[in-house]
Amino acid sequence: MTEPTQAAMNQTDMPEDDEISLLDLLQVVADNLRLLVLAPLAAGLLALGITFAIPPTFTATTKFMPPQQQQSGAAAMLAGLGALGGLAGAASGLKNPADQYVAFLKSRSVQDALIDRFKLTDRYETKFREDARKALDANVQVASGKDGLITIDASDKDPAFAAQLANANVEELGKLLNRLAVTEAQQRRVFFEKQLTNAKDNLIKAEQALKASGVSADTLKANPQSAVEGLAKLQAAITAQQVKLASMRGYLAESAPDFRQAQTELAALRSQLTQAEKQEPAQTGGDGDYVAKFRNFKYQETLFDLFAKQYEIARVDESREGAIIQVVDVAQPPERKSKPKKALIAMMTTLAVGFALLLFVFIRQALRGAAQTPESAEKIGRLRHAWGRAIGRRPTPPSSLGA
Repeated sequence: MTEPTQAAMNQTDMPEDDEISLLDLLQVVADNLRLLVLAPLAAGLLALGITFAIPPTFTATTKFMPPQQQQSGAAAMLAGLGALGGLAGAASGLKNPADQYVAFLKSRSVQDALIDRFKLTDRYETKFREDARKALDANVQVASGKDGLITIDASDKDPAFAAQLANANVEELGKLLNRLAVTEAQQRRVFFEKQLTNAKDNLIKAEQALKASGVSADTLKANPQSAVEGLAKLQAAITAQQVKLASMRGYLAESAPDFRQAQTELAALRSQLTQAEKQEPAQTGGDGDYVAKFRNFKYQETLFDLFAKQYEIARVDESREGAIIQVVDVAQPPERKSKPKKALIAMMTTLAVGFALLLFVFIRQALRGAAQTPESAEKIGRLRHAWGRAIGRRPTPPSSLGA
């Protein structure tokens, strides 16, 4: 018989071998059909019965809309006072504000407030506060949707308490936001409040120094007010522009057009100051001391006026925001339990037990088939001997097992 003929015969025999293997598998299933059907059903019914003994869990849901970042009424004022415009821009806006509020709800400050408020260490039967936080985190789910709303799902065995816990999350978030500057107006208000306090202290010191210098007749005749006021305002504008550049470095590259424009404005202000200083008449003695202190006083006064205006605008914008958190759906005690899901548990148990038993009967049939050959029987005997020795049983000689 030639080699091509032998190869064709082998190819013809291969489908028959596969068909026999498939038939063998079907035969194994048919032989164990009662076990493969009744056992999974019994396991599913048992799991279903166990679910009736599990206390039901109720889930209450609340939805709220976080504060929206908006353009404030200070935009026109900041455009006019460009030196301070970058300060507000550096503190405004987030890419996704909803994610920030989700992080606030999951923060330790909010969780600890809830633990103390509802005595959750006793309710969850935990000894340490850290364990109570983990239990609270497992029972409270927070998510932000594409619609911009934040959803809080609180679960508990008591439906009334689940609703209280969900609503308390929103309340504690509001208390936390009162301590933080989150919105653009709040951030500007906090910033200008600090700057206004510093400017006020410096203005008082400059005024006291000016009064201590004394005013002579020659100084009054010189009338340095007009020239000195211009210099002081230029110096104040330069200071504000420098603060703007410092803030812009936090969110812009130095090659950005806005950053370069701010640098150009600063250079122009410095050039104007240099020319004004050259044109100022020289003062000597007491007159020079008075003029320097008067200039410092006008400089501090200009800064104070700028910061005072921005602080008042920030306060107005903050008050216009109204309620920080707007609740869309207040959590109500749920009427239906959320878990255990009895039907799902019974179905999953039935499928898992059925798959495990199917695998078991196939492995058992494979071992029985392997035991029919002397070589495989000897290997199985050695395996049983090693297993018995591992679990502490009195080993049976491999020779007797293979016999």
